[in-house]
Amino acid sequence: MSNTAKPHLASHMLPVFARADVAFERGEGPWLIATDGERYLDFTSGVAVNALGHAHPHLVAALQEQAAKLWHVSNLFTIPEGERLAARLCDASFADVVFFCNSGAEAMEAAIKTARKFQAASGHPERYRLITFEGAFHGRTLATLAAGGQQKYLEGFGPRVEGFDQVPLGDIEAVKKAIGPETAGIIIEPWQGEGGVRAADPSFFRALRQLCDDNKLMLVFDEVQTGMGRTGTLFAYEKTGVKPDIMALAKALGGGFPMGACLATVEAAVGMTPGTHGSTFGGNLLAAAAGNATLDIMLAPKFFEHVQRVSLLLKQKLASIVDRYPDVVSDVRGDGLLIGLKAVVPAGDLVAAFRDEKLLTVGAGENVVRLLPPLIVSEAEIEDGIARVERACAKLTQAQMRQGAAS
Repeated sequence: MSNTAKPHLASHMLPVFARADVAFERGEGPWLIATDGERYLDFTSGVAVNALGHAHPHLVAALQEQAAKLWHVSNLFTIPEGERLAARLCDASFADVVFFCNSGAEAMEAAIKTARKFQAASGHPERYRLITFEGAFHGRTLATLAAGGQQKYLEGFGPRVEGFDQVPLGDIEAVKKAIGPETAGIIIEPWQGEGGVRAADPSFFRALRQLCDDNKLMLVFDEVQTGMGRTGTLFAYEKTGVKPDIMALAKALGGGFPMGACLATVEAAVGMTPGTHGSTFGGNLLAAAAGNATLDIMLAPKFFEHVQRVSLLLKQKLASIVDRYPDVVSDVRGDGLLIGLKAVVPAGDLVAAFRDEKLLTVGAGENVVRLLPPLIVSEAEIEDGIARVERACAKLTQAQMRQGAAS
């Protein structure tokens, strides 16, 4: 192999992404400007990452100011801005302590380790198994892939990491049957984003909380996608009526800067002592500046009132489109600005049709297309997006009619 000539490649990027043939050079709020000058309305938000849109002046200023001082010193030393961000996240949530990392998968790895370590520190090292739910997506590491349990992501990577038991979402009896002497906790997304914008009833979350309390198990929420305002409150767990013991965040936490976090109560984190976990880059000064700037905006008065108002407008308008184009879309689901359109046509065709109208969306499981506008999107921009959705659906309907006539 070492003597063979190098192949001629169109791209030297590892081909693990099916990338659209469009590139962007700058952004303004919910808009992206392509290298050819075309403007796109971004209802993908970097897959729920750019919650404050593109080039938000407060985030830009915070990063520029910090970049001129220090970028990275490592976690061998105190990082005051990180301490401040952790305190603010805890003040706004159930949690007492925070571990910073770089991504959602890392946040989930920390959550898994924290749940297992709690049991070991409590005298039950045999308790390591975690109950998860069919359709879940928890990340791309070997452990988080096993937690998600989807065979299409696990294929070809050797034996599955042990210790995860999948059950149907919403089936409390299946959860009860899965609990055994080796069970450490339960992991659930308040909304399954990648899984098709699905959620269990609030009563199911209450039942999970009770099961965890009765059996001394950790309740872990994966809020990598739902956290930081996506569902209309700072954290989606606020709408379930229960508090988790451990929670993973990422995506919107840094407003577009790579950042993740694992939040926990002091009781849940009892086993996480010096040396049990770590991260070279996690919570560095640039990330802490981005996280604090993001919170500055999200914790401002009436921010979430705006999210809830534009969410209602978006869902009402989409419901009307479902009524008028039943051969293209059949359902609207989701909460806040995590919205799923159940497609009748292949979801990839719908995403492409939207992109032809200069509207960016992203697919999900169950043949669903996600609309994930930045949380700062205006009512006028929602109306603009709806007009693009309607044009795309009308063209798909016309194409179906022509195809039917031709056959």
